[in-house]
Amino acid sequence: MADFVRMCEVLAKGEAEALKGQVQAALQEGAAAEDILNKALLKGMNDIGEDFKNSKVFIPDVIFAARAMMAAMDILRPILTEKGIKPMGHAIIGTVKGDLHDIGKNLVGMMLQGGGFVVTDLGADVPAEKFVAAARKGGKCVIGMSALLTTTMPVMGQVVEAVKKGGLKNVKTMIGGAPVTQEFADEIKADGYAPDAASAVDLAKSLLRV
Repeated sequence: MADFVRMCEVLAKGEAEALKGQVQAALQEGAAAEDILNKALLKGMNDIGEDFKNSKVFIPDVIFAARAMMAAMDILRPILTEKGIKPMGHAIIGTVKGDLHDIGKNLVGMMLQGGGFVVTDLGADVPAEKFVAAARKGGKCVIGMSALLTTTMPVMGQVVEAVKKGGLKNVKTMIGGAPVTQEFADEIKADGYAPDAASAVDLAKSLLRV
């Protein structure tokens, strides 16, 4: 019988090869791919996210866990696709135009992938029109914007305005970054603000009602 608790523990340690071996063994024993996804991988990443929010683990721990999760997903993804199992949702992320900082954005991307989202990473220095163009192709999705410089934060407002003017009713916007606050999110009428990567996953799920 598949040991989902043990898989969660191995994921938390960031042991990618060991986790892949356990996933393969579980599949051979007849475990359903969706059970492995929900009871081991997603639960494990959710636990890591909670520990991160409570300062029990730190950024390197989250990165290693997310990499292990993605390695395991390489095994499960074809099976889930064949069965018609849909991802949690679609997230388009990027650091706004004029800002080249991407460490926080990359961490959010990893956490979103670990949370079961399909992630389109537009990179850094992304103008408003590029976010909107990606969203038009993405259907129902969330746009996640990051900024580390106060001088680039106004671009977030430009993206929010462009989404609304473009009539993209299935697209939600969320923002984050060191200088960003809930007050600023309210000011530019973004749909949400996340203070850290783990919270970004919870927010994205909430915005898409996953």
